[in-house]
Amino acid sequence: SMIVPMEPIHHVDGNGDPPPPSSEPDSTRPRRRRPKFPNMAAVPLVKKVTAEFLGTFILMFIQVSSIIMDEQHHGVVGLMGIAVSVGLAVMVLVFSIIHISGCHLNPAVSIAMGVFGHLPPAHLVPYIVAQVLGSTAASFAGKAIYHPVNPGITTIPSVGTVEAFAVEFIITFILLFVIIAVATDPHAVIHSILIVLTFYIFFPLQVIPVLLYR
Repeated sequence: SMIVPMEPIHHVDGNGDPPPPSSEPDSTRPRRRRPKFPNMAAVPLVKKVTAEFLGTFILMFIQVSSIIMDEQHHGVVGLMGIAVSVGLAVMVLVFSIIHISGCHLNPAVSIAMGVFGHLPPAHLVPYIVAQVLGSTAASFAGKAIYHPVNPGITTIPSVGTVEAFAVEFIITFILLFVIIAVATDPHAVIHSILIVLTFYIFFPLQVIPVLLYR
């Protein structure tokens, strides 16, 4: 129960000092799991679940708000504006709560983390419940605040079933592949790759489905 997913790689010991540099060359140095902060390992499950609920609520509220504002103001936000809003929200949330819960914000990410052993099995269901409740609460909050003319957002594929399935499969694979690689590789520099993930991966993943649905 002390596993903390998606931990930063800059580890410090109990005295707050960084580990001493190794004299071994990189080619011969053994690859080790990314160490975890002692204070991170002690985060209670209730705090992790609360962070997932709040993070998912904020993300979905920003996304719903962007879509509703774009519709109510005749496309003033635009497709790229919506993608940028959501992408930047993800980046800010990762910086804010990654040290608490891992900032999954998505049941697919939590399931993948559980499958690869970076999330305790006992945490999987609470994480998913918090994410679903957070997104549901954000949807109702957006409806109550903005009173949209079209309260439902329906996505109907403008391509065939096989093509739609292929697109969803590919973009989901890319998203999870990048997240798992960044989160579990001990040599990954999370803060640098996060920017690359946001601008070069997350934006296209937001834009592509919109272009294929109506």
